[in-house]
Parts: sequence; C-alpha cells; structure tokens
Amino acid sequence: MSKRSQRVSPTAGNLEGASGWRSPTPQARYDVVLVGGGGHGLATAYYLAKNHGVRRIAVLEKGWIGGGNTGRNTTVVRSNYLFPESARFYEHSLRLYERLGRELDFNIMFSQRGMLTLAHSRHDLESQRRWANAMRLNGVDSELLDTDEVAELVPALDCSPSARLPVMGGFIQKRGGTVRHDAVAWGYARAADALGVDIIQNCEVTGFELSSGGAHTVKTTRGTIGADRIGLATAGHTTTLADMLGFRLPMTSYALQAFVSEPLKPVLDTVVLSPACGVYVSQSDKGELVVGGGLDLYASYAQRGNLPTVEQTLRGLLTLFPSFSRLRMLRQWAGIVDVVADSTPVLGRSPIPNVFLNCGWGTGGFKAIPAGGWCFAHTIAKNEAHPLTAAFGLDRFARGALIDEAAASGIAH
Repeated sequence: MSKRSQRVSPTAGNLEGASGWRSPTPQARYDVVLVGGGGHGLATAYYLAKNHGVRRIAVLEKGWIGGGNTGRNTTVVRSNYLFPESARFYEHSLRLYERLGRELDFNIMFSQRGMLTLAHSRHDLESQRRWANAMRLNGVDSELLDTDEVAELVPALDCSPSARLPVMGGFIQKRGGTVRHDAVAWGYARAADALGVDIIQNCEVTGFELSSGGAHTVKTTRGTIGADRIGLATAGHTTTLADMLGFRLPMTSYALQAFVSEPLKPVLDTVVLSPACGVYVSQSDKGELVVGGGLDLYASYAQRGNLPTVEQTLRGLLTLFPSFSRLRMLRQWAGIVDVVADSTPVLGRSPIPNVFLNCGWGTGGFKAIPAGGWCFAHTIAKNEAHPLTAAFGLDRFARGALIDEAAASGIAH
C-alpha cells in the first residue's frame, strides 16, 4: 500500500475499529488550502467538496486533528442569541447539528438535554423576558421558567429561600445540549477525506509568499505549497498568521479553562448556566461534571490558565450546588480563544485578495462549526459572503456596524 493511500486511526486510535482517514504527502498545489485542522477547517473542507464540487483541497494542521480548541471545549451547542443576524446563523448551525450524525454516518453523541440560563434578580428576569421573546421573534425556541419549574428540572440546584444566591427563575432552550467534541472533528475529517480532501497533520505554516495578486504560496515545515485560495481557521492563533501576511486583526487571544470532576451517578440532565456566578456545568455520559467559567483576562497563547480563575469558577459552582462540595476535580485544560469587541465572529475576505478569514468566535466557536464551515465554504468558492454571514465581515469595524452579542455569548461556551 502506498504512503498516500494509508489511513490513520483518529486521534491515537480512540475510535476502536474506525477507519479514519488518509495520511497523504502534500501536493505541490491545491485549489484551496485551509490552515487549521479543527472543526471549522474540516467542516469547510467537507462543504467545499460536497456543496461546491471543489476537489483539490488541503487542510494543514500544525499538530493533530482536533488537538486545538475543538478538543478543548465544554461541548455545549445552542442558538439562544439575541440579534437577528446571530440568531439566524446559530439556528442554522444547530439544525445542521441535529442531522449531522446521519449525514456523516458517524455517531457524534448529540444530546439535546436543554440549555438553562438562571435568573438571580428581578433585573435578570426582565432581561431574560426580553431575550426569550427576541428569540421567539427570530424563530428560535425558548421557554421562561419560574423558581418551582427550575427546581423541578434541576433538583440538585439550591433553590431554597436561604440560598446564598437566590434562584428567581430562568429560561431554557430545550433544543440546546451537548455534542462529543472529538467526534465532530473525526466525523468531518473522515467525510472530507472520502471526498478527496488531503488532511495533512504535523504541518506548521511558517510564512507566505506575497505578490500583487495575493498570497499564492504557503510555506510549511513540510515544504512550500501553492494555492489559488487560502482560508485561515486557526481560532486564537489567527493573529499570528495575519502578522505573517502583513495585516492586523482587531482581536485578542485569551486562555479559556474548563474542568472535569470525578464521575457521579446521574444528577444533572441539562446544561445549567449562571451568568451571575460566572459558571456553567453539565454532566457527561461517563458521569463527570464538565465545568466552565470565564476567561483568564490577560492576553496569552498558552494552553494553561491560572489558579485564581479555577478558584473563582469552582466557588461559583458550589454557590449553586453546595452538595458538590466534596467532589474531586480530575482534569483541567485551556483553549486559546479569539475575542473581538462585539463578541461576533469575523467570517469573510481579508485585506489580501485571495485570503479568507474564519475567526473571532471567542467562546462560541464549537457550537458554530457546522454553519461556520457551510458559510465559509460558500465564501471561498464564490468569493462573496454567504447571506447568513454578510454582517460578519471585517469591514464592519470600519463602518461601525457592530453586533454586540456579549450577553448572549454568555461566559465561556
């Protein structure tokens, strides 16, 4: 069997018996080179091949498939956004997730257990009424709950009158939930590979050769690769690639931490978010609590995070769930997220004619993978924005046409 036709098992063989994808030698030139082998890069490659008939595609990944933010998040998916532009986009993404397992013929472990956002004051309640009604006007499901309904839904939550932080109600998107993050990457990788996409791991981009017509040569640790069009989908590291290309982006990279506890018997069958506590939590199929919080608020490209953020997040968790106080935490990790001023992504053309941007997702990139790939593929193939992402272009900062989704972005999911 030739080297080009060999297949490798996904992520060190974590899918026992799965066929995986090829490990090809880079070709001299491609129609499209996508930098970044996470969910957005792989989904873009898949939809470029499937929806637009582009066949000569390479996905370049510095490390291994799904080893960046795609494998370093808390797996939450939802579409409970406030503004119409965001609502349309994230609802499309959620609908793609709802049928993705069947489309890819791959079990992505999609669980629509619901996304509950808590209200701890009358001001929270009023804001959530407006938020929930805006969602309904945008065609997205939403249901307001009072304290008794929240207590019935989440018995472990401290909803007592003596609670340190009173629970006055909340709202839920029942179609929200969780998806196995690794499975999303593996499913898209296998499907893209089957359509002829070259997935090239351990291939770091070190520079670009620029000319008056754009950037048509990508320099990598595995040689130079020609490309008619180049897509950047590297989340928190997009700014380093932009520096190589000679332009700056209005975004900052931060570490975003998450934690997993020792396994428990089933105790939590929905995702619970408390903006006031700065924490959200769900329970995995293995019984572990998956806990997330806010950003480490200093610029960093390091996948570590600091102890004060750990303490603050777990303090918030115990405020909501005092019965979890004796739990031991097993693991901690961090992803590098790319945050822009209005908490809305950048998806469209860059200042370089044939280079396209998929970035600025901040803490919401995982839930956006299917629609992000769908729309980015359209943009690259047709050299124009998809209608769902026409408002997400880089030019909005010059025009002052920001879409401030800081509240609907929540804290870190």
